[in-house]
Amino acid sequence: MSYFSEANSAETVNGRMGDQTDPRLATVMTSLVRHLHDFIKDVGLTQEEWEYGIGFLTRTGQICSGERQEFILLSDTLGVSMLVDAINNRRPEPATENTVFGPFHVADAPIRAMGENISLDGKGEPCLFEGRVLDLDGKPIEGATVDVWSDNADGFYDVQQPGIQPKWNNRGRFITGADGVYAFRGIKPVSYPIPDDGPVGQMLGQLGRHPYRPAHMHYLITAPGYQKLVTHTFVGGDDYLTSDAVFGVKDTLIAPYERVEGGDTLWRSPFDFILVPN
Repeated sequence: MSYFSEANSAETVNGRMGDQTDPRLATVMTSLVRHLHDFIKDVGLTQEEWEYGIGFLTRTGQICSGERQEFILLSDTLGVSMLVDAINNRRPEPATENTVFGPFHVADAPIRAMGENISLDGKGEPCLFEGRVLDLDGKPIEGATVDVWSDNADGFYDVQQPGIQPKWNNRGRFITGADGVYAFRGIKPVSYPIPDDGPVGQMLGQLGRHPYRPAHMHYLITAPGYQKLVTHTFVGGDDYLTSDAVFGVKDTLIAPYERVEGGDTLWRSPFDFILVPN
């Protein structure tokens, strides 16, 4: 065993790993150490930069709470969350693509009647969301749970404004029948900034990046015998589609928003979801 040096730094650290280390942990840590040391050598990291980096990570941890996870936000804004999601959710065509889950889902939203209105605060431009849940052969899936949530017209989720927004505002679950159809009324979503008052927001500012997400509706779709689908539908033409702060946009998830004349809503957004069997 050689002593630590600049030339053999990664090999020396990895050489200290015990023989009884879990094989997967050994694989992950060996690669992490190697890439981390290569990065430090590549940029010639200074002592001051190292100290700043330690301080940044410390501040990131200190702002975390039960309601806020700044490390996930950091992962999101560096594209790591989307990369992990992509690797773990490879699907055959024409299956609907996954995207990031986001931090604002709330479990056990009310199960609502098909076509019911999930917008409880009376704000925003009413929109009808409708479509079908299908299998890879285009056959309808009965008994699929379509769990939906979005921000309100001011760009906030209900959990961000307790006491201001009604509980379960812009949330609901819908169960498909034999025809696989889902339908609900909500509002046309609006773009909004991710929390940018902490270390991650400071990082974005220093990199010349904005904190905005394009307008989208969240979907979590589950059905017996099928893979879980976590995805969004995005509002076509949104200013932030090509610069989403968390890199969540995919071409196949940009949904039409059609203007409605003389209807119960101002907008209609049709979109079919295609699931993959387990």
